[in-house]
Amino acid sequence: MVIPSSIYHHNTVNATEQTLQHTNNHIRHVKNERLETIKPGYRGNKTVKGRFANGEEVYAPDFSSVLKWQLSQNPQRQQKKHDTYTPAVQEGCDFINDTRDMLVWLGHASFFLRLNGVTFITDPVLYDISMVKRKVGTPCPPEQLRNIDFLLLSHAHRDHLDKKSVQTIYQSNPAIKALAPLRAGDILRGINPNLPYQEAGWFQKFDLVPDSVEVYFMPASHWHRRGLLDMNKVLWGSFVLKTPTLTLYFAGDSGMNSHFEEIENLLGPMDVCLMPVGAYKPSFLMQKSHLNPHEAVKAYNLLRGGTFIPMHYGTYDLSDEPPSEPVRLLEQIAASGMLQGLRIPAIGEPVLLNEIT
Repeated sequence: MVIPSSIYHHNTVNATEQTLQHTNNHIRHVKNERLETIKPGYRGNKTVKGRFANGEEVYAPDFSSVLKWQLSQNPQRQQKKHDTYTPAVQEGCDFINDTRDMLVWLGHASFFLRLNGVTFITDPVLYDISMVKRKVGTPCPPEQLRNIDFLLLSHAHRDHLDKKSVQTIYQSNPAIKALAPLRAGDILRGINPNLPYQEAGWFQKFDLVPDSVEVYFMPASHWHRRGLLDMNKVLWGSFVLKTPTLTLYFAGDSGMNSHFEEIENLLGPMDVCLMPVGAYKPSFLMQKSHLNPHEAVKAYNLLRGGTFIPMHYGTYDLSDEPPSEPVRLLEQIAASGMLQGLRIPAIGEPVLLNEIT
């Protein structure tokens, strides 16, 4: 795959941004001036004093809510304690050398994707995350994940952008290129200064050659924090991947908001939706950041989705709901007729795209 190197960056990121100043000196709108913006009249992502807004609204989790969570007793504590559910794992890496279009869940929000002969890996987190242990393994050793063209990064929370995982993937795929949110470049250069990357704002199309798969960075309702002083300094979002025969949506992390309808209006309907369904309790802390299963189904229906594939559950213990609850609720919703295309693959199980679309 031949890609003009001038589109990508190793040691500079400022050249990619166009800053449009508002009459208020603290408010600016930023986007990558080298990329196409598909929303008519969109000025770019709003920043306030250098921090990204969630659309127009500035949002950051309230520390008092975090403290309340730590001091409150989980009403499902006993149920969670005795719930030993983990997703099934289908071991093997044969999918890496397969030529068919497919998706393979690697756990949490990590997927291997092949569309039109182009391969992607999303939000790679393949090991323990600091103090949080991975509850279930990967289908094969992470260093065996080879022949990957692009790394898709929805945001920089550590359960979606893991330094060790990115380093392993880059070592096994020295030609890989990262597609990332605005201002993620500093993080990527800190992980490996030789990793090429493009940054995009919301409603922007990444510049890929050949264009056999179109990749768009789209909104999500979330936030950023990776260190002590970087609250909302890096953008977050979702991805839409389009071929002439298929449109796939990868939600990243998101709370419920109006952007799902907007994404469908611009690029939908979505043939395949990779939807987060875990880390939603307690709701007073999680509701603006994560979807619960009912909200995920509502978002999928707004996207006019075909196949619904859940993610962001069962791999790490990040919240208060019992680990089996997301799958159980999805199966109940599907049985009620509100979710037509539910597919729950095992970790490592290839899902052939021509069989579900």
